[in-house]
Amino acid sequence: MEAQSERDRHILFIDASHDFESGANQNHLRQEDIGRIVKTYLDFQSVEKYAYLATLADIQAAEYNLNIPRYVDTFEEEEEVDIPAVQREIEAIEAELVQVQTEMKKYLTELGL
Repeated sequence: MEAQSERDRHILFIDASHDFESGANQNHLRQEDIGRIVKTYLDFQSVEKYAYLATLADIQAAEYNLNIPRYVDTFEEEEEVDIPAVQREIEAIEAELVQVQTEMKKYLTELGL
C-alpha cells in the first residue's frame, strides 16, 4: 500500500480576501495577488495571518466547518487607547464648549433675545 502524501492528509486554507484591486463594478486580482496565492499553494504550509495547513483532526475539532476564518486568524490587535490623554482632550473640548456658550449668550443678549 502506498503512503499518503502530505497533500492527501491536509487541507490548505488560504485567506486572500484582502489581495485585490478595487474596481468600479468588479474587483480584480493583480499579478502579485495571483503570484502570492500560487506560491502559498505550492509551498503548502501555514503562513501567519494568510494560510493554515489543517489536519483532519483540526477539521474534525471544528465539526467539519470549512469556513476560512475558522482556520486563518487575520485578527489585528487594536492600538491601546491612552485613557489619560483622551480624558484631557475631552476636558479641553468641554472647556471650549463652555467658552463658546458664554459668548453665544452674550451675543443673544446684545440682540435682545
